[in-house]
Formats: sequence, structure tokens, C-alpha cells
Amino acid sequence: MVASSQALLHRLLEQAQASSPLEWLALAAGLGYAVLAVRRDRRAWIFGALSSALLAWLAAGARLPLQAALQAVYVAFAVYGFRTWTREADAADAGRVRILRWPLWRNGAALLAVGIGTLAFAPLLARHTDAAWPTLDAAVALGSLLATWMTARALLDNWAWWIVVDAASLVLYASQGLMFVALLYLVYMIIAVIGLRDWTRRSRGVSDSAGPPGTAPG
Repeated sequence: MVASSQALLHRLLEQAQASSPLEWLALAAGLGYAVLAVRRDRRAWIFGALSSALLAWLAAGARLPLQAALQAVYVAFAVYGFRTWTREADAADAGRVRILRWPLWRNGAALLAVGIGTLAFAPLLARHTDAAWPTLDAAVALGSLLATWMTARALLDNWAWWIVVDAASLVLYASQGLMFVALLYLVYMIIAVIGLRDWTRRSRGVSDSAGPPGTAPG
């Protein structure tokens, strides 16, 4: 047990030391995004855009065009999120974005859509890439895109999605021996749990004082 713990710590240190300054900057920006998102601060999207732009640059340099394109989409989501959180800011709550909530059926429909998309996309990953876990990889990618869009819409439900996505990502990276990245997703998962508890508590506070929390239109 002690030996395995020491080996894990040694691997984490090795991978941390092998990370470039740009990777560390992307990591710091990503953590800044997550923490500010919990606080419903629109500046979260500035950090998110910076993190994704850096990761897109690194992925392109590593000849990972799919990952680079995915991070570019996250940059676009960051612009959308910043504009939405600015427009939906609640002046009575220090300018923080107003929390919305999806009814249960919409979450169910989204889960079904991700499942169908995963079944369609996973065989393509298996056929055209060397993905070790194509089904899980596809599910994580689609779930991440959905959860990011939900965060941009200030939907309380986004945190539950992020908990699942981060847990799946942790398993995905740990299975490939990338323990430093897996540890990062563990931190993200903890932040998501905090975000879910905080947004739920605040939405109940709004409900107690001014009627039910907002429901996302459309």
C-alpha cells in the first residue's frame, strides 16, 4: 500500500515537472474559471477563454486537430457565456447572473441526446483514431460541450452534469496512466459539487423571497 502510494506520488511529480509553462498557465486559468463560475462572476469566462485558447494552441502544436477544434468551440462558448451573464446580471445581487433551472424532462431529453450522439460518434473514433476508450471518450466530449453551454445559460443543472463528466474524465485519464490530469479532474469534480450546493442554496433563497427560481425559456 505504501509502495503503491509512493509510486503514484512519484508519477504525479514526474508529470507535473514535464508540464510546460503554457500548460501550467492553462491549468491556472481553468481553475480560475471554475472558482469564479461557482461565484456567478462573469469574469469566469475571461479565464475560461484564456485556458481554452492556450489548450487549443498546445493541441495544435501536438498535432491533435480534434482537440484543438474542441477547445476553439469552448472559446466561442466563453464569448457567449460572458455576453449572457452580462445581460442576465441581477443588479440586486451584486451583478451576479440570475440562476435558471431546467425541468426534469429537459435533463432527460439532453441525456438521451448525449447517449444517441455517443453511439453515433464512438464508432467513428474507434475506426479513425487510436482512442483507447472510444465510447467513454465520445460521451465525455459531448457531455462537456453540453455542460459548458448549460453553464453559459446559468442553468443550475450544469453542476450535476459536470460532476458526472469530471468523474468520467478522471476514470478515462487514470486508465491511461495520466495521473496528474486525473488529479486535476478530481479537483474540478470537487468544485462542481461545491457549485451545485451553492447554486441550489442560493436558488432556494430566491424562491423563498421572490417566488420560484427562473426556468430557462425554449
